[in-house]
Amino acid sequence: MKKIELLAPAGSYEALVAAVQNGANAIYLGGNAFSARAFATNFSREELKKAVIYAHLRNVKIYVTVNTLYEDNQFENLKDYLLFLATIDVDALIIQDIGLMHFVKKYFPDFEIHMSTQTSIYNLSAVKYFEGLGVDRIVLARENSIEEIKNICNNTDLDIEVFVHGALCMSYSGQCLMSSMIAKRSGNKGACGQPCRLAYKLEKDGKNLDSVPSYLLSPRDLCTLDNIGILIEAGITSF
Repeated sequence: MKKIELLAPAGSYEALVAAVQNGANAIYLGGNAFSARAFATNFSREELKKAVIYAHLRNVKIYVTVNTLYEDNQFENLKDYLLFLATIDVDALIIQDIGLMHFVKKYFPDFEIHMSTQTSIYNLSAVKYFEGLGVDRIVLARENSIEEIKNICNNTDLDIEVFVHGALCMSYSGQCLMSSMIAKRSGNKGACGQPCRLAYKLEKDGKNLDSVPSYLLSPRDLCTLDNIGILIEAGITSF
């Protein structure tokens, strides 16, 4: 039977220790830059090194998120960061940008590459495209149905990971510009202000249709507890 990976996020070193002690097989986390959770505590370089040592001693893998979009003037810092991650022996990089994926494949071929949910991979054609480029894992968009997931898993040899808990994005994961437009905080750079979580009034022809603001744009959080067996049968590798 295929081994299923339980993958937990950690926004701080304390959270990492708690996740490992409670049975996680792998942890995903971000450094102080290039991570889609810019407002988490995140990890300094010393903490990243410490985290890898702690996890590897307990047979737990560490995946580092490098899943924001970057600008040309940031690329030297990004290369330096990748070199550091290579020296401390992290197990995989979680990447959104296709250009960065090509760069890592060329200059850091020992890294395992997981394409982030921010890449918005939601059908078999996209999965096959990245399979052809030699990535190791796809983190599917959170909008996929069970039938779509099953079709993808049955037609690829790649590891397929899905989110099983937590907030859903009102747009395809990471592709929303609403926060940038309203608050000048870019979701594509890890700084989403989550304006879709706020209450709004519905208006038509200048007239309010709602007397009280309601959460018109905010989806309920994801909770797949009752569907774990179905997802395993569908072929998921990592939760």
